[in-house]
Amino acid sequence: MKNSSILKKLAGETAVYGVSTIVARFLNFLFVPLYTYTLSTEDYGVVTEFMSYIAILQVLLTMGLETGCFRLANKDGLNPIKVFSSALWSVTVVSALFLLGMLLFNKPLSAAMGYPDYRQCYIYIGLILFSDSITSVLFAKLRFDTKAWKFAIFKVIKIFTETCSNLFLFLLFPKIAVAYPDNFLLNFVPPTPDFSYPIFSIVISAVVALVIFIPDIIRLGFNFDSKIFKGLMRYSLPLMVAGLPGVMNDFMDRVLFRFFNVDDTLWRSDLGIYQAAVKVAVIMSLFVQTFRFASEPFFFARAKERDVRKTYAVIMEYFVAFCMLIFLGVVLYIDVLQYIVGKDFRVGMDIVPVMLISYMMMGMLFNISMWYKLSDKSSYAIYITLSGLLVTIVINVLFLPKYSYYAAAWGHFFSYLIMMIVSVLLGRKHYHIPYRWGKIIVVVMYALLLYTLSSLVPLSWTLALRLGLNTILILIYIAGYLLFEKYMNKYESKNRQQVNS
Repeated sequence: MKNSSILKKLAGETAVYGVSTIVARFLNFLFVPLYTYTLSTEDYGVVTEFMSYIAILQVLLTMGLETGCFRLANKDGLNPIKVFSSALWSVTVVSALFLLGMLLFNKPLSAAMGYPDYRQCYIYIGLILFSDSITSVLFAKLRFDTKAWKFAIFKVIKIFTETCSNLFLFLLFPKIAVAYPDNFLLNFVPPTPDFSYPIFSIVISAVVALVIFIPDIIRLGFNFDSKIFKGLMRYSLPLMVAGLPGVMNDFMDRVLFRFFNVDDTLWRSDLGIYQAAVKVAVIMSLFVQTFRFASEPFFFARAKERDVRKTYAVIMEYFVAFCMLIFLGVVLYIDVLQYIVGKDFRVGMDIVPVMLISYMMMGMLFNISMWYKLSDKSSYAIYITLSGLLVTIVINVLFLPKYSYYAAAWGHFFSYLIMMIVSVLLGRKHYHIPYRWGKIIVVVMYALLLYTLSSLVPLSWTLALRLGLNTILILIYIAGYLLFEKYMNKYESKNRQQVNS
């Protein structure tokens, strides 16, 4: 009963946070056809490269303070307001210095990277990172205060602004630029769509998000407490150091395309194709992110409860089961989902199943990694993520020159697999959580078996027949899982009765 009520509460919080994330990602998902039907594969590859640098730099600028704030704000004797205020002060100073650097050195940077005519893009990157670093602390404060609906509304406003900006730039602005050649927006973007359009849209949304947080910033203030700051840095910097190879692990393959792709004249095009396939698999990362938003404060708040480790293990089982349902939902309807991307991008659809499983393992790794966060052994995260980064680099350096984006996809797979294994082995020693790996593996293999059966269907079958069969296979997965869960519950209940007697 207790586990059931806790799981219901977590599910409710996940659903609320999911409102913003699902709406945001759904609107963001609309960018995929907009980009891939409008931009060339090469231009989309440039967008991907810039976004990879932004993701890596944001880890540096936020310094792991989101998780650090959760940890210190839950400690007795510390004022949560001062904790978050000190964190806000810190990221504001660091991100402002970075923005200043982009303003001063955008010309040599753009020349060195081969984009001499797009100096303003580096200023845009500085603005994005300045705004997002500050709002990351403010969003974390909303999560700490369990203001899920305010969190959801602000997230939706941010992504809605980005959506409207993209639609305006791609669909309306080229005509406006022709009719009004002196338009002030031509100082920021060119008259025809290229890779600067998506980046400028993100700038607008990031600044809007910062503006709507102004009342929260005023209430929170910039009250710097040196003692709290030192505590935050002691806890957060190891997470930042670990988070950097973690995010590099996610995006390093995009960076390496420039240096190791099959054809160095087509690396931007192949990178665009790869990113389009990744976007088709985004529904898995969407669920993982939604789950993480609700589960991280949930795990910390209940760390001292009795039998909580068994609860963590049960959560993992349900998480994997739902992830495999998502996996089947995407791969069994890929014949339809592939039309989300433009024709030139569809050659990369073969890597979608690999990316889906990789994203699921990313979510599993988050669950497993709670052992070092809850036991204040966050320094172990460095070794775990470095092991994954090493695998990513080795696979991409060795195989990108021959297999291009196929190597990048499998690099993700084996990287997360290695990190999971290392984290589980360390967790057993320092903070054992009784995961039932046999049960988890059975569910995964069951779903993969159904996927294999679907792949054996002759291509001569009509699309309607294939989709009909695949729908039946999904229903078989759901029914089989429910029966398996019922059997396991009865078996465990019987064992408990025998032990008690």
